[in-house]
Amino acid sequence: MNGAVDPRRRVPRTDVLLADPRLAAAGATLGRARLRAVVGDVQDRARRGEIPPEQVLAVALAELPDTAALRPVLNATGVVLHTNLGRAPLSTAAVNAVVAAAGHTDVELDLRTGRRARRGRGALAALASAVPAAGAVHVVNNGAAALALVATVLAGGGREIVVSRGELVEIGDGFRLPDLLTSTGARLREVGTTNRTSLADYAAALGPQTAFLLKVHPSNFVVRGFTAAVPVGALAGLGVPVVADIGSGLLAPDALLPAEPDAATALRAGATLVTASGDKLLGGPQAGLLLGDTELVERLRRHPLARALRVDKLTLAALEATLTGPETPTWRALRATSGALRLRTERLRDQLAAAGLKTEVVAAAAVVGGGGAPEVTLESWALALPETYAAPLRRGEPPVIGRLERGRLLLDLRCVPAEYDDAVRAAVLRVPGPWREN
Repeated sequence: MNGAVDPRRRVPRTDVLLADPRLAAAGATLGRARLRAVVGDVQDRARRGEIPPEQVLAVALAELPDTAALRPVLNATGVVLHTNLGRAPLSTAAVNAVVAAAGHTDVELDLRTGRRARRGRGALAALASAVPAAGAVHVVNNGAAALALVATVLAGGGREIVVSRGELVEIGDGFRLPDLLTSTGARLREVGTTNRTSLADYAAALGPQTAFLLKVHPSNFVVRGFTAAVPVGALAGLGVPVVADIGSGLLAPDALLPAEPDAATALRAGATLVTASGDKLLGGPQAGLLLGDTELVERLRRHPLARALRVDKLTLAALEATLTGPETPTWRALRATSGALRLRTERLRDQLAAAGLKTEVVAAAAVVGGGGAPEVTLESWALALPETYAAPLRRGEPPVIGRLERGRLLLDLRCVPAEYDDAVRAAVLRVPGPWREN
């Protein structure tokens, strides 16, 4: 045997690597188990001869993930409420509220008296103040949970929910409203047809087993032509509870979205209860909102299922800050003017041109997204890049997510805060591209 040392013996020991101050600092964010997994993977690669033993520390540092949580991305898709990107981004006020609520809080303690207090009382008071037409309010963990709780309490045990066939919707990921409702033990009494339902159809379906009439806003599609639907006010005249699932979380009428139902209008029209989401047009965290009749809301709050569906302190903090704080990023994006967006996009184009990269500014159509306002188109502008830029930008830091359209990647700045324009420019310039001018 010769005296050569097996290279595998030169691979640094785990304890030595973890003692490096840079890795130790990363462990405070990632957790020791995840840090050891990264280090162990790099050590194994060195033992297999894929990298020199002397480079183990450098490679481990280079491959550490930036954070133990979800990665922030820049939404340049032109879809304001993009479900795959987490729908509504929280306002600065809401983010600060979440950070403050991350430790011990007074979530169920009255600091004045030292006694137990109602959970989430600040968020509930803010929601009640935003919708004065509601006798009472309650919050659960998402919009589907809100409707499931209502169906369980009012129609569980085989009672009937009367609903139009044209409103038995399917939303993302194959989720179907009828499946949710029947899973609670309720029975569906379908009335009308897919395109036309009349007040007489509802009236004829009423009977001893009727629990409530359900009015669902079909927010992610539109039926045109020979159609008819019954408004909440007419249904309220039939003498049984009316539950309006408005979906999007619009609390009051808005001129930008004239066809989108809102909670205040539905309640004033006679709805017994309104259910909605908190992370869509409201611009807050994921939550299910229940607003309406005082006695019914109290029944819902007291039901055992409500405990399983309750929201945590972080959601309550974010919801309260959303309701009481400044205009949300969602509403700023919806109201961004075409002229302002064009100026920002042209400035980005000019900066890229100065660096030797030729791009083009094109007219674009942004949308609300999140299963809401399917007919609303927002006039916008986008930076056009080769389609090959999509993957490198998506995998970059920060990830920039655009929209592929007719063989091009479009970057629409509507949902990108203006202070991140430089980050978009830098991300594009880091991508090797065929349109660079030397």
